[in-house]
Order: sequence, then C-alpha cells, then structure tokens
Amino acid sequence: GALLVNERIDREELCGALSPCSLSFEIVVENPLELFSGTVEIQDINDNDPVFPSSQARLEISESVAAGARFPLESAQDPDVGINSLQTYQLSANPNFALDVQTRVDGSKYAELVLEKELDREEQRELNLVLTALDGGSPPRSAHVQIHIDVIDANDNAPVFNQSTYKASVRENTPSGTLVARISAYDLDDGPNGDIVYSFSSHTPAKVRELFALDSATGELRVKGQLDYEETKLYEIYLQAKDKGAVPGVAHCKVLVEVVDVNDNAPEVTVTSVYSPVPEDAAPGTVVALLSVTDLDSHDNGLVSDVNDNAPKFSQDSYDVYVQENNMPGIPILNVSATDPDLGRNAHLSYTLLQGDTTFGHLFSINRENGTLYLLTSLDHEDQVEFSMMVQVQDGGFPPLATNVSVSVFVTDLNDNAPLVLYPHPNTTATYTDVVAPGTPAGHMVTKVVAVDADAGYNAWISYTLLQATDPSLFSVGLHNGEIFTARQLREDDAPEHTLVILLKDHGEPVLSTSATISISVAEMVKEVLTDLSDVAPASDPRRHVTFYLILAVILVSAAFFITMLAVGIFKCYKWRQSKELYSSSRNTTYRTPGPFHHIDAVRGGFTPPSFYHQVYLTTDSRQSDLLCKKPFTSSPLGSRQGTIRNGEPGLYHQIVGTASRLPTPAE
Repeated sequence: GALLVNERIDREELCGALSPCSLSFEIVVENPLELFSGTVEIQDINDNDPVFPSSQARLEISESVAAGARFPLESAQDPDVGINSLQTYQLSANPNFALDVQTRVDGSKYAELVLEKELDREEQRELNLVLTALDGGSPPRSAHVQIHIDVIDANDNAPVFNQSTYKASVRENTPSGTLVARISAYDLDDGPNGDIVYSFSSHTPAKVRELFALDSATGELRVKGQLDYEETKLYEIYLQAKDKGAVPGVAHCKVLVEVVDVNDNAPEVTVTSVYSPVPEDAAPGTVVALLSVTDLDSHDNGLVSDVNDNAPKFSQDSYDVYVQENNMPGIPILNVSATDPDLGRNAHLSYTLLQGDTTFGHLFSINRENGTLYLLTSLDHEDQVEFSMMVQVQDGGFPPLATNVSVSVFVTDLNDNAPLVLYPHPNTTATYTDVVAPGTPAGHMVTKVVAVDADAGYNAWISYTLLQATDPSLFSVGLHNGEIFTARQLREDDAPEHTLVILLKDHGEPVLSTSATISISVAEMVKEVLTDLSDVAPASDPRRHVTFYLILAVILVSAAFFITMLAVGIFKCYKWRQSKELYSSSRNTTYRTPGPFHHIDAVRGGFTPPSFYHQVYLTTDSRQSDLLCKKPFTSSPLGSRQGTIRNGEPGLYHQIVGTASRLPTPAE
C-alpha cells in the first residue's frame, strides 16, 4: 500500500502561482471492496531566481524636474510562492535617487525611483544605477537590471563671457575690415539652449554701429567706417551674448577701443598783422606780425621737431657698491640709470665702461642697453679691496652727447684665510729650541708665537690657547699676543725638554684655526755661549774688513801725528789682552736667563743659534743683557736672517768690544 513518486514533481508547472498546490487521488481496495480518497500537497522549494523582463532599463529625466518626483520601475517575476517568492528590491548607492518598495493587493512587490536631489546636466549628463530583486529563500536568490538615466537639458544656464571688459587699440587710418577684438562667451547648456548669438546691446549709439561691425556667430569686432583720432579718442562699445532657448539667457560685456593718432594733419600757421604798412624808418626789432602754429595731431605728431640739446643725466653723482669676496662669476652687481629729456633717437641711451685700467675688461662688463654692471670673475679681498671705474652714457643724437659717472666697487671680507704662523716657521726642516734656565721665576717670557691673518677686521683677530704641553702647569700663553710665560718657577725635577702645541684661532664665521709647535729646553746657557764666542773666526765676518778700515780711519784721524809702527803693535797687544781677560773672567760666572726680549723682530725670527759671536748687541731697553747674533759662525739658514735685526725697531745698540762690563753677575 506504499504511495511512490513516479516522476519528478514541478510545483510551478502543476500549480503555477496557486497556493497551496495539491493533487487528489482515489484508491480502490479489493476483498473487501472499498474506495478511499486522498490528497497530496506539493510544497514549494526555492528553486527559481527572480527574473526581470529585460536586462536593461532606460529612463529620460529632465534636469528641471523637482525633487520628490517618482518614476515606476518594471517588476521582477519569481514563480516560487510564499517566502520563496520576490520579497524586496535594492538600489545601488547614488547621490540623487532613493528606492521606494510598494506592495500590491495580491501581495506582489514593485519599486519606484524617488528623486531626492535635483539633477544638473552640466554636472552629470547621465547616471547608471543597478536595481536588484531578492526573494526570501535561504540563501536568497536575486536578479539584476541596469538602469540608464539620460539627463535631459533645460535652459538653466545663461551665457558667460570669459572676461567682462576687452581692450584694444587701432590706428586712426586702419582700413575697413580690420579685426579689432574677438569676444567669446560659453553656455553650459546643450542644443539650442547652448547656441550663442552675439550682438550690440540695445543702448549702443548708432555712430558706433556705423564704425564697427560684429559677427553674430564668431564674436569678431571689425572696423567698418573711417576712424578719426581728432574726433573721438576712445570708444566704449557694449555687446551681448544670447542663447537660443525658449527663454533665452543673456550676458553682457564691454569693449574699450583706443584710437591711436597718426601724423595725418599738417601744421597750420596763422599770421596776425600788428603793424601794417611798415614805415621805411621802422627801427630794428619792431614787431610787425604775430605767428602761431597749431597741429591737430597729438604728442610727437603735434610738436615742432626735437633738437639734441640735452645730455643724458645719471640719477646719482656717483655709485658705491659692496660685493663679498669669493662671489659667483657673472652676477649683476649694479644698475646705473640715466635719463634724457630729448625725444626719439636723441633720447636713445647706450652705456659703456671706460677702460681706465686694462684689467677691468676681464673683471667687469656692462649691458649697453640698460646699464646693468656685471662681475665676470670671483674677487679676492686680500688681493684688492677697491675698484674704481668710469661709466659713460651716450645718446643717439648727432652729434652725440655723453656723461660720465664714477663707480666704486668695494670687496668685503669673508673669513677665508686661516692664521699663518711666522714663528716658529712651520715649513722648514730646521728645529728651533728656546732655552730657559733652571730656577726661572713665574711670569718670565720664554718666547713668542708670531702669526698673521690675511683677512681684515674681526676676521683677522687671533687668539692663542695652549692645546697640549709636556707639563701643562709650567707654561701659559697670552690670549691675544701669543707670548709664552712660565706659569710657575722652574724646579730641578722638571723635565729638561718641553713641547708645547699652541692653537691659533681667528674670530671669523666660521672660525678658522691652525697650530704651532714650540720646543723649550731647560739648560744653563752662559758657558756654552762664551765658549762659542772664543771660537768665532774673524775671517767669517764679511764686514770685518769694513769695520777694520773704519777703526783704522778713526785711529789715523785722532792720532795722525802720533801713529807709529810701535803704537800700532802696542794697541793690538792691548786689544788681545782685554779679550783674554773677558774670556777668563766670565768662565766662572753663572749666566742668568735673559729677561723678556723687547726687540720683537729678533724673537719672531727665532734667533737662538747654537753658536754666538765675538760682537754682541744690546737694545736700549734690555733688562737682562739679551744676546743678539750679528752673523752666523758657519753657513746655515740663520745666515739669511741677520737682516731681521737691521730691519727692527729703531733702537740704540751698544757694541761690546773686548769688555765684559755688561755681563750679568750672579747677584743680578
């Protein structure tokens, strides 16, 4: 008695939209014979998608439609029933439309587009939306349709000119048909609503319409009649642009046409008689008539011609310009300007740089037309601080007139040079050692670092600081003079050799620096000095013969009547004996460290040679018997420096010959 499905059941084919869908049948049972009636209800499953009548829908909506307008859309069909049938619609996101889903009496759904924001065809000519139909199955089935909306133009935009005022100028003898100006307007609407027609405004005078013609399609304004500067110098023309819409939009603009004068009028001479007839005895200078000349043309066309009677004149009597050194080549540094009250060619000026110095042609150049002065190369303040030149301006008259003006170029300093050490000399292989005696008290000047800076002003101020030292507590250096002093008294346990590194800095921006190395020995010097003095050979002094002859001449003059060969022998013996006494008396004398050497050139030159000489010089301000070299004992680099003494301060020097009266005693 089992009831079986004989073939696939399709509810939509059997019942369509009818619900519920049921099939009735009868069953006959034999033995005993009985008849039974039965009904099978076919339940729906979600096996059908919603379907739109077409895959694309097209709407045409005017941009003038107000917000709130509704536009019905074609509905989708779903053969399923109940919850599996079409339940709702969805619309893709957009700024203008919303979707309103409505329900019919039979329960079916349909959708309407609702305009929420007014359309603007000039902003967006068309819109593309997607409408989606959804049933209630799980998962739901859907269908899509493309909605293409064409925005229909409305004449909601008036023409607009690209500028409100146009300016043009034409000569008064311009022929008819010459283009004066071209006006242009645009309209964002389409079709007839955007087609523009140009015309004169209603209040344009008839005289203007006679002199000018306007092309209604292109907006070209052309000369139509004969212009006359003497009659009207400026025309103010009002034009309009109008579209072809049902209610046309209008825009307005103004064209200013300036008429340029040409020399089309000859001068007119008027003679007014004052004294006629003129008697034959009229005195010279008697006025007989008055003449007046007029010309209807303007400016130069209406004057009697110019004579080159004015020389060009500069705006200043002289020019001073300041340029930093190390400048970029080719830069403009000055513009000299001149004026000439003459007219035409007589007022055309040209500028020339007068070559007072032939080197200026490689350094400076001037523009002939505008008077701009250019610097052709990089300048160096240390090479040359000031340049003086003459600039000439000349007009174009005949004969030409010219005027000169002086230009001074000052080169300002940059801190581009580091301090240069003069003593001790940094580029020599010779080693200079300054000597200081043991027990030297604090405050004693040992030596001095001498340096220069090629820069100027604040950039050349040098400061000295002690950077490194064998014993930092023993020596100090003057901040501004480079003098090296003992910071404390020397002790016996101090090192015999000291090396000082002095840092030299200028005050420029940026700061530049260098260093100098000083070697100082702690030793007794007097015995070595006097030993070297006894070994000096007189023949090594190139001035010995000159000195001898000078001494001999003095002796001959002062003792001309007493000189004999015996006297000469006695004198020589006396001199030899005196020298011997000096040597023997000083061998047991403790030499004291010399005090500050006030002859700065000798200190700067580094005159502390290993051997001294038989002639010793002292400055007038010597406090401690400073020894100076007159001539080196042997050929050495010191020999080239004896000129330093001669070029020093103009002090009085005492020559010690054969006496030790100025040598310091142990008590001193």
